[in-house]
Amino acid sequence: MSQPTGSAANDPAADQDVSKLSYEQAREQLVSVVSQLEAGGVTLERSLALWERGEALADHCESCLRAPRNVSRRPATKPGKPASQSPRPRTAGRVGWWGRRSGLGEA
Repeated sequence: MSQPTGSAANDPAADQDVSKLSYEQAREQLVSVVSQLEAGGVTLERSLALWERGEALADHCESCLRAPRNVSRRPATKPGKPASQSPRPRTAGRVGWWGRRSGLGEA
């Protein structure tokens, strides 16, 4: 079995599991992969390995960016107000379309 040559031998991150990387780590490695591919001078085998690694890193970065969108869209609390306190209902003390004040317990 042949040993990796060039940047592959000096790149311990190349064997790292992509799913365990933070977004920043994956993006940094992706930039490195793209730079190596653009510079050329690597074997076809190494180019294909870099390409596959780059695709995996790009997919991981995209999933990291999509993850916050899947989080509940609860409104942020105001500074200094504990999250456990529920905000006042929007209708409390306002006049409704029927002309009565709502939220005040009137019949």
